[in-house]
Amino acid sequence: MTKKIAVLLGSFLVLGACNQGPEVHEENASVGEVAEKVRAATGGGQFIRAGEWKSTGTIEEMTIPGMSAEDSARMKQAMAKSGIHEFSTCLTEQDVKQPEGKFFTGNDQCRYDHFTMSGGKIDAAMRCDAQGGGTQVMTMKGNYSPESYNMSMEMKTAGAPGAPGEMTMRMRVESRRVGACKPGSQAAGN
Repeated sequence: MTKKIAVLLGSFLVLGACNQGPEVHEENASVGEVAEKVRAATGGGQFIRAGEWKSTGTIEEMTIPGMSAEDSARMKQAMAKSGIHEFSTCLTEQDVKQPEGKFFTGNDQCRYDHFTMSGGKIDAAMRCDAQGGGTQVMTMKGNYSPESYNMSMEMKTAGAPGAPGEMTMRMRVESRRVGACKPGSQAAGN
């Protein structure tokens, strides 16, 4: 799950854009359709700055149905110690000029209920078919600029075989551009 969260958080690097930058309003759209609308809205220009981005993702809450109060207390204590994930991602010139669907999180089993990117704000909700069955719904809200972004996210997973109910996770991501990419940096699309 931690790897999935890191990939998910890294994917949001492409959501940064200039306050006067692209304006995208989509409903019931695939991840690829959203990426294409962002490319079209930028007119082939850059909507964020290429370079090394440092991100911090903080898991603020995780609820797992059927978990005992004692286990829940232990999990919250562990999250307080290790719920912060820091990572770096390199965005190339090509990444920022031609963002692919994988930058916008999700895969071909995902669709955005809505995706709005305008005036320094983003508001989106995406629904995915989860591996092994069930569905996953993620909502995202935040602010962005060419050099940084702040995002609050909530992910709910329901209907997985053997799961007693809906699992919920809330997290916050803060990211900023720190300069040119370093040799050996993790590429955004990986």
